[in-house]
Amino acid sequence: MINRILFDKILSSLRPGKVVVLLGARRVGKTFLIKEIMKGISEPYLFLNGEEFSTRELLERRTVKNYLAVLGDKKLLIIDEAQKIPEIGNILKLMVDGIDDLKIIATGSSAFDLQNKAGEPLTGRKITLNLYPLSEKELFVLEPIVNRKDNLQARLIFGNYPESYNLNSFEDKLIYLNDLITSYLLRDILTFENIKNSSKLINLLRLIAFQIGGEVSLHELAKQLQLSRNTVEKYLDLLTKVFILFKLDGYSGNLRKEVVKSSKWYFYDNGVRNAVIANLNPLNFRNDLGALWENYMISERMKYQSNIGMIVNNYFWRTYDQQKIDLVEEREGNLFAYEMKWNESKVKIPTAWQKAYPEAQFKVITQENYFDWVGG
Repeated sequence: MINRILFDKILSSLRPGKVVVLLGARRVGKTFLIKEIMKGISEPYLFLNGEEFSTRELLERRTVKNYLAVLGDKKLLIIDEAQKIPEIGNILKLMVDGIDDLKIIATGSSAFDLQNKAGEPLTGRKITLNLYPLSEKELFVLEPIVNRKDNLQARLIFGNYPESYNLNSFEDKLIYLNDLITSYLLRDILTFENIKNSSKLINLLRLIAFQIGGEVSLHELAKQLQLSRNTVEKYLDLLTKVFILFKLDGYSGNLRKEVVKSSKWYFYDNGVRNAVIANLNPLNFRNDLGALWENYMISERMKYQSNIGMIVNNYFWRTYDQQKIDLVEEREGNLFAYEMKWNESKVKIPTAWQKAYPEAQFKVITQENYFDWVGG
């Protein structure tokens, strides 16, 4: 069994009058994690599945008296797939406000829906935690040191979804990743946003996948997809909210040569990225190793920041004369610059960066030193 970092964090976040909201893409292991937590809980609890009609009927009558009857003597309520329940935010608000000492865990796979329905009603009453595909830190304790390099290379291709990680054959991983994209990851968008044709979303993901490490022009995306710019922006926002993509904006400290209007987009999982472009070839048959490493490392850093609760602003940096830095972290009143390189190499700090931000730290992240950066 893979011990998830959020296991202890969820338990420590449980407190009366609060709702622990666990969000994440489908198939990242939310239900499995909740069931593992349930095994270790000694106090009585009530578990409900939001996908069952009986659960919706049970909570439909919105009165404190009804919810007290539903809970009985239990002071811990766990709702899986809570976003499926209409008006879930108002229901949870009524519960925690009207029932003394009640603690709640609610999971949701479609962040945009659960946050919209639960966000405003639960202001000041919720603790939100994000569950991502498996992280390097979670896998570190499981892997013998002699296998670590080979396993890292495999993850650059197949990613870190729990089921994919536990499959052994190439064919099984291929089938799983294709099914993950077509049957699970896009399902919430297609259902809740009433988008009838998923081909545009898939094509948008393909275009983003081929531009990893490069700046993305919304105008060019719209032109290639024959969509309006507003529609492309909407789709990208939805893909962000269901934890498929995330973006970095350009950093500027008002140096006139800095590019700030563009964005870079990355996938939370390399396996999803590679399946979208139908390329699961091993590293020695690829010409995109740099992009794979950059995507993997930056996505792992995002997981690390989230898991430890780091307060940070993330950017990329580039000047109009093509001096660049892959990731800039603004935290603790300082700047930290990182460049991703698969192989150890002498990388000079960009001159414009060094002159503009002489106090900033600079580090090159390679396969030899990456773990301390993403594992702590």
